[in-house]
Amino acid sequence: MSDCMDIATKPAHAPAEHPPVALGKVGVLLINLGTPEALTTGAVRKYLAEFLSDRRVVDYPALVWQPVLRGIILNTRPAKTKKAYAEIWDQETGESPLRRYTREQAEKLAARMPEGVHVDWAMRYGVPGTAETLDRMQAAGCDRILLVPLYPQYSATTTGTACDAAYAWAMKKPWMPAFRTMPAFHDDDGLIEALADTCRRHTDETTERVILSFHGLPERYFKQGDPYHCHCQKTARLMREKLGWTTEFAPLAFQSKFGPETWLGPSTEDLVEEAAKEGLKNIAVITPGFVSDCIETLEEVGLGLAETFEEHGGESLKAIPCLNSSDAFIDLLERLCLRELQGWVAS
Repeated sequence: MSDCMDIATKPAHAPAEHPPVALGKVGVLLINLGTPEALTTGAVRKYLAEFLSDRRVVDYPALVWQPVLRGIILNTRPAKTKKAYAEIWDQETGESPLRRYTREQAEKLAARMPEGVHVDWAMRYGVPGTAETLDRMQAAGCDRILLVPLYPQYSATTTGTACDAAYAWAMKKPWMPAFRTMPAFHDDDGLIEALADTCRRHTDETTERVILSFHGLPERYFKQGDPYHCHCQKTARLMREKLGWTTEFAPLAFQSKFGPETWLGPSTEDLVEEAAKEGLKNIAVITPGFVSDCIETLEEVGLGLAETFEEHGGESLKAIPCLNSSDAFIDLLERLCLRELQGWVAS
């Protein structure tokens, strides 16, 4: 992966005395949600403080929310979250799975891009941050940058805030680069085929149900105009059509509820319990809203919901892997990026 640290050059047709200036390059920035920098309580607390202070994520009035966040949540939740991360932490690379896969995606995509296109990656929360990565890209001469939020389905809480961070950085620059933003790709044929192929490889005739589990969202966001729920429904429908599955065999559900208000439903946990109570013994859960395995897929589903299923009489719950840095996902990213880069790079 290019680190975008090219030496500045003199602009074309500049007068002889013009100083070297870094410009004229195209950048691609992959952005994912975020992760603690290290497996420590302090790093987890810092990450949660940034994440849960984002008004796109929790939009309660600051005078109400911040005392709860600072006085209760950040004093109780970090230890529990650290323990969950410890269950899935990549000891070989010393990073979380989300960080590892995002880095690998950028490295592999960089090898596919046309000469002169720089690929980098950042986290909305945590390290490497969006601002520091954009600083590096601009210093290298990237004056046109494609932002690629790694979320197939748009939500203000994910894609929206990822772009917010980039725009906030640009607002402080006397010379800001031109931005393009990758649109939602929830119904892209390549995504649906890649997800379907993953399902085929991780299910067989013993699989009695496959729950299509998406990250949850407060219901009022949908009522306010956030298209996330519709995007999830379409992804699920297209997957069923591709695989020849019924809604009974492959129901849609939402996970990771947080806080007291009403969230989109049904909940994944409820459907897992119901499957066990119906007498099903072998089920699977796929998370089509996540392109990389992370704490929500590996720990919440792969460990937590598997345990829930067994406690209610089931035998085996398989967490189907995300696309991660597979060839199928890099193929998809390459095609989508080249489409969005038209006019900036030679076709």
